[in-house]
Amino acid sequence: MALDSELKVATELALKAGTEVWRIQRGGELGIEMKPGDEPVTVADRLASEMIVAGLRAAFPGDPLISEELPPEPGALGSKRLWLIDPIDGTKDFITGSDGFAVMIGLCVDGRPQLGVVHMPAQDRTYWATPDGAFIRVGTTVRPLHVSDVALAVDAKLVASKSHRSDHMDTVKRELGIHDELNIASVGAKLGLIATGVRDLYVNPATKTKAWDTCGPEAILVRAGGRITDLLGRPIDYTELKHQRGLVASNGRIHDEVVGKLAPMFQHLI
Repeated sequence: MALDSELKVATELALKAGTEVWRIQRGGELGIEMKPGDEPVTVADRLASEMIVAGLRAAFPGDPLISEELPPEPGALGSKRLWLIDPIDGTKDFITGSDGFAVMIGLCVDGRPQLGVVHMPAQDRTYWATPDGAFIRVGTTVRPLHVSDVALAVDAKLVASKSHRSDHMDTVKRELGIHDELNIASVGAKLGLIATGVRDLYVNPATKTKAWDTCGPEAILVRAGGRITDLLGRPIDYTELKHQRGLVASNGRIHDEVVGKLAPMFQHLI
């Protein structure tokens, strides 16, 4: 499956939007409002959404798309091709002036993520993937991505949410015997660290994540050799907007062990 033109357009749009949101962050004129669910949104979220949506519609007019900052297009979920956009993943980090936010674009084909771009403008870091492979650019250096060789959960380095960290994470760490935890805002940044082999595991028992949070990052992680499922070990369902059964992302080697130990713990929640 060749997605060269899609990758070119998505990358250009992510970089262009990233430049604008970083400019707004540094300027401090964020225009913060609260959405339903007590989630913040800024003028930068909306501007990035407008830029990306307009660019994708111009380049691929037949493709439906869903952005976090727009009402979902009727019938978009379950389409043969579906773009999923998170204009700023990690808005709370963005608001505080931190650098752990990302602009994310993903493309599902036949229900599975096939293309992903995760751009972190404050770090000059971009992850991307197509069926041809997964890569990272930091500054001017580009290299292929590959997950770690860690084979036991007890040896895993955990990456967890920063602003949405659940008390369940302490239970997860005890159950798996993990002591090393890093907290980052963006889901894309978390899965990017697993894809680079810097981290090995991400567990999210909550039901707040949406399809736009995981589509692009999943494409990157899977092409780098990793896995992502719900807490019961089932594939993420992109015919649904909301992920109702949590998330587990890993380097792949420890995935079955982690799911086997955690699924009984969270069965009552999902």
